[in-house]
Amino acid sequence: MTLSATTATGGVALAALLAFGVFAIGCSTNTTGTRDEGAAVVATVEPAAPPTSEPSATPAEDIDPVALLKRDPKVSTQVKADLKPCSANAYPVDTSYGNLTGGTAPDVVVNVMTCDDAVGLGTYVYRESDQDHRYENVFVAEEPAVYATIDRGELVVTRQVYAKGDPVAYPSGEDVVTYSWADTRFTERYRVRNNYSGAVGSGPVDTVPAQSPPTDN
Repeated sequence: MTLSATTATGGVALAALLAFGVFAIGCSTNTTGTRDEGAAVVATVEPAAPPTSEPSATPAEDIDPVALLKRDPKVSTQVKADLKPCSANAYPVDTSYGNLTGGTAPDVVVNVMTCDDAVGLGTYVYRESDQDHRYENVFVAEEPAVYATIDRGELVVTRQVYAKGDPVAYPSGEDVVTYSWADTRFTERYRVRNNYSGAVGSGPVDTVPAQSPPTDN
């Protein structure tokens, strides 16, 4: 082999090597390589929506139900006289907060009971006034064994029914009345009467064993 032929052969090989290097460099600069699927998609996170403003289950500060009852002219004198602490400063008063009238502040349901047997004496509903933001009485029920609760935005009042001779612990039945707020007052929607069994609480019945007739001797 002559020198010129060897040089020519080496030049061809060098040119082929340089061409391959340029091709490789071009491929390395493409971040997708030979699997070119376009530019990478960057996921964006949408900012969270601000929470909606809804009436709170309880007011900013719990009210003093005893003070509210004592200054309420719609509360009877007898209930106010019976409103005394059972022990220390513990009054027989239950308080519930909820949205009954559609106002901007929660409504307040107050039940007054006796200390000894927790029999309801009166139930009251207070609504915050739009003018001066004071709580005003919008519902009153004062009778023995009455109690009110909040159920899914409605006022449910339970009244025990006593027949003549019924002990306090064992009434003959109960009336369950559901009220809804309409315009500026509560209106009755449903009424259910539950009659209790007369056998409950009556105790065992004393029976005298029958005596055998005398036999002739």
